[in-house]
Amino acid sequence: MNKSHIIEEIIRTAKENHGIPLGTGSFEKATGVKKTDWYGKYWAKWGDAVKEAGFKPNAMKSAYDKDYLIEQMILLIREVKRFPAQGDIKMKSFNTDGFPDHGTFNNRLGLKHEMVQKILSYCNGKSEYQDIVEICNNVHDTHKIENEDEPKEDDIQLGYVYLMKSGKYYKIGKSDCVEKRHYELGVKLPEELKIIHKIKTDDPYGIEAYWHKRFEGKRKGGEWFDLLVNDVNAFKRRKVM
Repeated sequence: MNKSHIIEEIIRTAKENHGIPLGTGSFEKATGVKKTDWYGKYWAKWGDAVKEAGFKPNAMKSAYDKDYLIEQMILLIREVKRFPAQGDIKMKSFNTDGFPDHGTFNNRLGLKHEMVQKILSYCNGKSEYQDIVEICNNVHDTHKIENEDEPKEDDIQLGYVYLMKSGKYYKIGKSDCVEKRHYELGVKLPEELKIIHKIKTDDPYGIEAYWHKRFEGKRKGGEWFDLLVNDVNAFKRRKVM
């Protein structure tokens, strides 16, 4: 994998993405060029590669102004027909090149109730967004009834999305107690069941759905998958989602 090929791919994928260079994750998915192919060999950071390809270092960020992010969130609201959960945003970002990740939305638009308020302000007086206003008002009103403040961390119901292995196959599931679930499953299986990794999350359903979707092509049935070493390592890199 040489430097000129990577630069050519940056330029090609940027043209296909309305002139905006892809982020590292989307770039790897679109081209097969991994971070290990360039990091520490040709560039110390992705922005340097983007700059050498002829784009401004902040070109990726320039598209992510608040109005752009609100418009992207509006499209997602209409797609899922409700206010998106964190898992919805993660899945959309993974499956759609150029769609911002959930961290970008949180950093630019704030927490959920702040995001809702910004979307309502953007839609104010625009009749074409009446459906969005109704959905956001429901979320906004529910938040006011429950609590004007964000819940404390101790009040958030946390769970886990786990990766276990029996024989050659891996199981991806969710549980509030992975060790208990391990015991329950282990007594039913003919081969030893091992806990490979678990991810702590406040959205077990959404995060489980994200990993199931990511490995859909390797599903063997139910929640069992035939994963490669790179797949397992990708899962193990996440401690919290």
